[in-house]
Amino acid sequence: MSVMDSLALTRIPAEGEALRAEIRAFLQSTVTQIPAHIRAKSWGGYSPEFSRALGTKGWLGMTFPKAYGGSEMGPFARYVLAEELLNFGAPVGSHWIADRQSAPLIIKYGTEAQKQRYVPGVARGETYMCIGMSEPGAGSDLASVKTRAVPNEQGFVLNGQKIWTTNAQHCHYMIALVRTSGSSEDRHKGLSQVIVDLKLPGVTVRPIEDLSGDSHFCEVFFDNVQLAPDALIGAEGQGWEQVTAELAFERSGPERLFSSIVLFDEWLAFLRTEQAPRAESLRLAGQVFTRLAPLRAMSVAVQEKLVQGQSPIVEAALVKDQGTVLEQYIATAIADDVMSREAEEGAAQLPPELLRTLNYVSLVAPSFTLRGGTRSILRGMIARGLGLR
Repeated sequence: MSVMDSLALTRIPAEGEALRAEIRAFLQSTVTQIPAHIRAKSWGGYSPEFSRALGTKGWLGMTFPKAYGGSEMGPFARYVLAEELLNFGAPVGSHWIADRQSAPLIIKYGTEAQKQRYVPGVARGETYMCIGMSEPGAGSDLASVKTRAVPNEQGFVLNGQKIWTTNAQHCHYMIALVRTSGSSEDRHKGLSQVIVDLKLPGVTVRPIEDLSGDSHFCEVFFDNVQLAPDALIGAEGQGWEQVTAELAFERSGPERLFSSIVLFDEWLAFLRTEQAPRAESLRLAGQVFTRLAPLRAMSVAVQEKLVQGQSPIVEAALVKDQGTVLEQYIATAIADDVMSREAEEGAAQLPPELLRTLNYVSLVAPSFTLRGGTRSILRGMIARGLGLR
């Protein structure tokens, strides 16, 4: 069976859809007053207050066991929530990674003590986590990581560096992929995942400013950081299996489709004010919708595979690759439309907030095909999945 044959059309179950109206009403009252160029940051935005508000409503840890502060709802309920949060441009960056993949990873592979210690805080919107995968000089080749955790009498001594770590300056903990045995030539062998308290001595977090002036990417340095024995998640040497399963969650969700959606909505709102929108603008809107609909269907189908306990790594890579291509296309195409209008009518005819939002998204759009796996790596995975290499 080919990759595409395995992605059957899937509908979000009624119990998941039942939450959508309540979520929209909440977001309508709490988010829509935020300017669009700020909402465009969404899952890169940082608002502990908003995260705690979601935790109070029981909308974080929705799939977690109740014993760890969760709601034990179905995964599709969380999918609907994520979709609406991104659609409105809610500031979810503080809790996003912890809720999406870090806590589920601990629930699946961690000890009972780790579950009790870390997961309830994530469900309350009070504990934030980042991911330590990429390293300088390694590109997207995770198997070549050199950051090492060496066992000692107190647990492990951690040395090395991670880069492109989202929101590390705001997080309490990092789940890092490190080498606990062997060398980088051993590839997948000897890799493990450890939980690092970012307040420990020897940890340095240095934000990286991007073109927009934001600093949500960071580099993180470890200089003889002493970790306790219980820092290890799962078994020693099991890290590669754990991290590849984790990436399916990271690469297939609506965040790989909706990074430009606030800009697109602002632009559509402007078109609706025109008595006779330009034909080229209408064609562009149609092109976006016809590309977004099947990608969203693919994302939902991957979610169904995850619900079934499968690990749709190639399918998730396909959603991520093509989703981020569309996100970049939205920014580029709207920029072309705006420039054509300015040449014909002058900038005074265009809403200032639309221009501010376009400016922000255009500056960050090049990163869309880097985060969560670069385009070249993902397309290599897809080619292998399709039997082309």
